Amino acid sequence: MTVLKQWFVQLPGLQFVVKKVVAYQANREAINIAHHFDEFLRPVIPREQALREEVHKIRHDVYCQELEFEPIKADGKERDEFDDYSIFCMIEHKHSQHFAGCVRVVTPLNEQDLLPLEKYCQGAITDPVLRPDQFDRSEICEISRLAVPAEFRRRQADKFKGAAAGVINEHTYSEHELRCFPFIAIGLYLSAASIVINRNIKHCFVMMEPRLARSMRFVGIKFKKVGPTVDYHGRRAPYYINPQDFLAALSPGFQVLFQHLERGVKREVAKPGCLIKGGDKSP
Repeated sequence: MTVLKQWFVQLPGLQFVVKKVVAYQANREAINIAHHFDEFLRPVIPREQALREEVHKIRHDVYCQELEFEPIKADGKERDEFDDYSIFCMIEHKHSQHFAGCVRVVTPLNEQDLLPLEKYCQGAITDPVLRPDQFDRSEICEISRLAVPAEFRRRQADKFKGAAAGVINEHTYSEHELRCFPFIAIGLYLSAASIVINRNIKHCFVMMEPRLARSMRFVGIKFKKVGPTVDYHGRRAPYYINPQDFLAALSPGFQVLFQHLERGVKREVAKPGCLIKGGDKSP
């Protein structure tokens, strides 16, 4: 680095200005992504059994076949006991009607219903206050089983690689649509957050990779780490967030994306037979 460059980067307040410029550009990009996301993708809350089966198939493809976290199932569907008291959410690609990902919000119905991290990562939470057993069962949830099919995780550069399974084809997805795909996981978390808020749930837990938690902080989703990193489907740690902190910290650009998704979730909630209206604890 030249003397001039060294002098320039050390100017008082320059780093602050650079951070502000980067944040401004990121927010502008996030707003653009939000509008593209709303144009091409939408949240779906599956009530019909056929749609719920699609969730199990996506999870099997990701968790059993690709990641090998769970054994292969003969019927090609991954499910567990927590599904009985969970709300599913999917992201649908409007044009193709393919599902770009799924997530669930585990909502205990009674005292014996555990969160997945309580069963499989017992003792992982070391925070003396922010732990599930400190709250009423009706006030807690866990976001889990987030899965994005390989079809929607390919980089734009990968679309020319030919006929390999899951490769995005430029004739199927437009340039604008491709820009949305890296944000599908964020969209799933934001959709789950909307469900949590609709259900008036006060405390949310999630087991995730620390690097994913750091990525979430970039958009203003500031999970609080409440225990050490452990070996559970890779290196993961328990995190906590509540609706107040979520809404207060979400960056302006991603607030736009959240608002788009929240409207979509509310449309789903308004449909006949929906079971996630605030205060409704039906399975």
